[in-house]
Amino acid sequence: MSQPTTGDEGPVMPQDSLTRLTEATAEELIHGICFKTGPPRQLGAELEWLVFDVEQPGLPVSHDRLAAAHAAARALPLGSGVTVEPGGQLELSSAPAASLTGCVDGLQADLAAVRSALHTQGLALRGLGQDPRRPLRRMLASPRYDAMETYFDRTGPAGRAMMRASASVQVCVDAGHEEPGPLGHGRRWRLAHLLGAVLVAAFANSPAHEGPYAGWRCARQGVWSDLDTRRSLAPPLEAEPRGAWTRQALDTEVMCVRTDEEGAPWAVPRGLTFRDWLRSDGDHRGPGGHDGYRPPTAADLDYHLTTLFPPVRPRGHLELRMIDAQPGEDGWLVPVAVVHALFDDPEAAETAYRVAKGLADSYGTQPAPRNPLWRSAARDALSDPELRSAARACFRAALSALPGLGADGHVIDTVGEFTERYVSRGRCPADDRTEPQQPHAQAPARPRPRTRPQPAGEEARS
Repeated sequence: MSQPTTGDEGPVMPQDSLTRLTEATAEELIHGICFKTGPPRQLGAELEWLVFDVEQPGLPVSHDRLAAAHAAARALPLGSGVTVEPGGQLELSSAPAASLTGCVDGLQADLAAVRSALHTQGLALRGLGQDPRRPLRRMLASPRYDAMETYFDRTGPAGRAMMRASASVQVCVDAGHEEPGPLGHGRRWRLAHLLGAVLVAAFANSPAHEGPYAGWRCARQGVWSDLDTRRSLAPPLEAEPRGAWTRQALDTEVMCVRTDEEGAPWAVPRGLTFRDWLRSDGDHRGPGGHDGYRPPTAADLDYHLTTLFPPVRPRGHLELRMIDAQPGEDGWLVPVAVVHALFDDPEAAETAYRVAKGLADSYGTQPAPRNPLWRSAARDALSDPELRSAARACFRAALSALPGLGADGHVIDTVGEFTERYVSRGRCPADDRTEPQQPHAQAPARPRPRTRPQPAGEEARS
């Protein structure tokens, strides 16, 4: 059985993690660790928050004040893990919970404690997918983030924006049973990807007013789609999940080669995939003509997997990464509850699969998040009539399922209020800031694209 874990520690590798890997061993490790199967029983969530000054919310918070806030949060006796993102974003990662109530109650208690500690310092947590404050600054200085920034700077500004200014609600669900048939155990894997655009649209909360994503409701998704050609893409859904993800992981460039020398910078190769590294002898140039590096180990593979950022990341469980951080004290529990219902109630799951598949089938097979449907979700959110219709059906199914899943009245009421305020009206949280005093103008219906989508490079800024 898969148990959702949290944070960026990655899958747990065997004790002989310093032993040199072979290509076959690396494939076996990814197969066995990233897709654990069994009856769905557990739920987890990772909540990223921007930290704002209560009196001057439009100004960046100094690094010293952020460091003090992080220290105060880490000193609390919490059930959740506390981590810090490069721009100073604070993340709470729940322990795996056996029920929605357990997950929500634990996070609510921890959030109350963290908010109280930060309030004494004149600071507050804010749920917003993209930080509007400028300039964007990196707080954390470490070999990992130095190397990551060097790597992403080669392809443009999206990497810095992702590291320094983005925040999300990540929901973790079990991978599910091994199932007979052509999809194997991939039904929940496919559902996560098919449903992804609907979740992007319904929870869009990172509006942009200028720059390459001006007018988008979910600029954060635009940033992710522009990181690079493979690292943030989903593998082909028509392929068997284990094999497709294994190939994707091994054929993605190595972000960095770590060193044990304290304070020494990590190497940032160009064009060296993990498979290339495995095939290199370490003393001579590898098959891609790269300078030789020490042979990779299981620990290096473990680390490499933490540098892959697809919209659905398999880590023993499935980590849904496409949802913006949500406004309000309890806004975050809406995506957690909705995802749980659409995955773990059989009737709701069937509705979600049917609705999302019917929508996605009209937009071709280009991988998310560069698929035209995902880009429409990020730009237009629920003003897109097809996404609006799909979201309404999914939220109705989730609301019907929540009582049977043990959700309490507060959770049901919060999901219901979100549905009435946003989904039923074809709106999303971003619209509260893009059109604060105007009725929401819904986009007119437009034909679904029936031809093969343009290559990603041709529409990356459309």
